[in-house]
Amino acid sequence: MNVNIHPIILSGGSGTRLWPLSRANYPKQLLPLVAKETMLQATLVRATALSNSQAPIIVCNFEHRFLIQEQCEAIKIKPEAIYLESAGRNTAPAIALAAFHLAQIDENALMIVLPADHVIDDQVAFAQAVETAKMAAQEGYLVTFGVVPSAPETGYGYIKAGAALSFATPIALTAYQVQSFFEKPNRETAAAYLQEGGYTWNSGMFVFTAGNYLQELQRHRPDIFDAVQKAWQEKTTDLGFILPGKEAFAASPSDSIDYAIMQVTDRAAVVPAQFGWSDVGSWDSLWQIAPKDGNGNVTSGDTLVFDTQKSYIRAENRLVAVIGLDDIIVVETADAVLVMHKSKAQHLKTALQQLESNQRKEHLEHLRVHRPWGWYEGIDKGERFQVKRIMVKPGERLSLQMHHHRAEHWVVVSGTAKVTVENQETLFTENQSTYIPLGKSHRLENPGKIPLHLIEVQSGTYLGEDDIVRFEDSYGRII
Repeated sequence: MNVNIHPIILSGGSGTRLWPLSRANYPKQLLPLVAKETMLQATLVRATALSNSQAPIIVCNFEHRFLIQEQCEAIKIKPEAIYLESAGRNTAPAIALAAFHLAQIDENALMIVLPADHVIDDQVAFAQAVETAKMAAQEGYLVTFGVVPSAPETGYGYIKAGAALSFATPIALTAYQVQSFFEKPNRETAAAYLQEGGYTWNSGMFVFTAGNYLQELQRHRPDIFDAVQKAWQEKTTDLGFILPGKEAFAASPSDSIDYAIMQVTDRAAVVPAQFGWSDVGSWDSLWQIAPKDGNGNVTSGDTLVFDTQKSYIRAENRLVAVIGLDDIIVVETADAVLVMHKSKAQHLKTALQQLESNQRKEHLEHLRVHRPWGWYEGIDKGERFQVKRIMVKPGERLSLQMHHHRAEHWVVVSGTAKVTVENQETLFTENQSTYIPLGKSHRLENPGKIPLHLIEVQSGTYLGEDDIVRFEDSYGRII
């Protein structure tokens, strides 16, 4: 069908079930879990490869904006818009932002809504399913994709198909009216669904027109419609990002599209399809879709595996040896190691809550913390001192700032550093160093063509990241 379609990429999740690789400030959709490209990048490539696909609209967490922008630039995809959620309000409000954006131009604009963290193996089969969904959506239906189940899976919701939609029969796949949605079943119930037939997994991907979505949202959840409409009307633009009205969006009830619309509308349709789908919702699901060795193991990085079967072992920084254990998950990062039986994945969230209650930070960020100008990484820390590696991208600069409680020594490892202290600028190159006294305003920038790497040694009575007073910032961060 020669009809334009607008990809809407939802990238607001935190991916806690894939800790310690996924962190709140660097979630799973921004990681290369399955291939060299990240899951977000794979989703963008898949969506823009569809017939008559337009520039995507991304809805994401405010804190991830620069990471997402950087990943789009790396694959040379320029979004139509990037909407930043000031607070997570689930999928129904997030999709509404994109729908309002498109409806201002054309209420009949077709949207395909895709989570940024799903895996799809068969692009051809996916494209065929999308063509069928487009046809049903143009007839006024809100269409979801039902994945034909390969096993009695208990981790997914199920959809029961009703009557076939006759206008879809000329295409390779058929769309059906939705008879019922079902919550995640136990194994016995899931097995019964497979035996009966006509049931599919609820994939969480959708196709509909912007106008029909907003119409159904206003009909069934006017409270969400009104709040998001107000937030959209109060939107502002900063550094190329679109920021909905903060208070209005935060006032929206938090609800998923499934509960808010799909399970209550009389216009729901489903396209059953087989295109190698996974939502990669846990380490166990990642093990299921990954290539395995002769013992059923999936390994990544520097690993030594002996007398072990059906396990997932991932080493990010050092050698990980596993001997005589079956059905386990081992994931090593620079600051945390997870060892878990595959059947205990549901306990991971509880463990992370303990980290939070103990005021630890391992659930929030990695040792390497990404910033719009580059990154920093903790190397060592003790009483009254801290050592960091810092990388500043070419042409970028940190905020003009000062500290009340610490002084800093900077040693340039490679590249060129332009350092401003109390309005005095100095250039430093490899093996040169400088000292930033406590209380002095200063700024670091990279005027060169290659990344700037340096070592920072902090000393003082308090070394927290909140001891930063910003006077000027190029990235719109709080001053």
